Amino acid sequence: MTSNDAGGPGVPDEEWARFVREAEQGAGQAPAEPSARARMVTERLRREDEQRAGAARGRFGRRSGPARHEPPGWRTGPAWQDMRGGRGAGRRRLKATLAVVFIAGLGLVAVRPELVIDRITGKAEARSVARTAAPLPAESVRPTTAPEAVDPDRPTLKEPFRGSPAVQWADGVAGIELPAAEAVGGMSKERVAEGLENVKRFLVVSNLDPATLRGERPSEALKLLDPKMKELNAGLEKSLSTPSRENDPLSLFTRADPAELKPVGDVVKVRGRMWVEPGRKGPGEAEIRVDFSFVYPFVKAKAGSTQVERTIVRRVATFSIADPRKFEATTGKLWLVEYNRDIANSACDVDDGYLHPTFDMDPVTGPTPSGAPVDPYDRSKGLDGSEQEECGVVSRS
Repeated sequence: MTSNDAGGPGVPDEEWARFVREAEQGAGQAPAEPSARARMVTERLRREDEQRAGAARGRFGRRSGPARHEPPGWRTGPAWQDMRGGRGAGRRRLKATLAVVFIAGLGLVAVRPELVIDRITGKAEARSVARTAAPLPAESVRPTTAPEAVDPDRPTLKEPFRGSPAVQWADGVAGIELPAAEAVGGMSKERVAEGLENVKRFLVVSNLDPATLRGERPSEALKLLDPKMKELNAGLEKSLSTPSRENDPLSLFTRADPAELKPVGDVVKVRGRMWVEPGRKGPGEAEIRVDFSFVYPFVKAKAGSTQVERTIVRRVATFSIADPRKFEATTGKLWLVEYNRDIANSACDVDDGYLHPTFDMDPVTGPTPSGAPVDPYDRSKGLDGSEQEECGVVSRS
């Protein structure tokens, strides 16, 4: 085959031979050579055919069927892909968050199961009712029964009186209310009023003053006592300097060793009454009688301690104010006629002049408590002094 100068196909040899024969015979025409434009069109069509064939071969490996030349639609375009990816990621994040919350909830229940149990058993509701209960009115006469049973909830650092009838008792000094002063037993109204104030001050210093509670000398209380009670005053001084079973300062003063115990908060719950009667010695004497219970929440003084324990101290005493012209007495001073105390939740075998409530971490020592359980909140019964010689069992604290 011949070729032309433009690189296109020339006239075939067979066609040229035929042309020569016909020319020699005087017939025929020479084959027409394609024009340059025809050759360009032919070449362009050939290249397009090759491109289409190559494209068809390339698509076969990725997808079947004819190629679809359609614009990006709402199902195939980038917007749809981004939307699907966003929703999927959002769902995954939501599920991950819910899983974390669920696992954290399980962990919290494992550490503090009471959060769920309290709701199921009604403790949470009972706790809310107790927390919002109104304070009890002042005690005017001795109660006839013990306080109603309450849910035995454990005290906490924030709520040290939780689970105790003392939740509704007065706070500190507010619980020591004075009766109206009247002339009694030949003593004037003014002398009776002075005696009532002195007795209240004695109780406050002896049982509520922070200095006394941490074991310091209750000097102000001692000054209120009649100096003519020489034997009693000497015994009190000895009990404060060298405590023992025979000379125990806890008989009149509430004390805790600050190296061992720390009060929880600054509130001591108080309930009781004070009243005046004619003196047993006759005209010219009046007796001021008291019956009060004090509830003390403590925690171990060791750093990080959280367990709260309560000690309940009940004090029953009789003070006398008398006319010094008729009886041995000093004007403006108190004569301590008799006194008793009952302490619940304190070690029976330790006589160092301090309270020692029992905590879970404490080793079991000393005598084993015996007898029928006694409710330390039961103020319906009197004290006869026998409680001091026993190591009994308390029903609650």
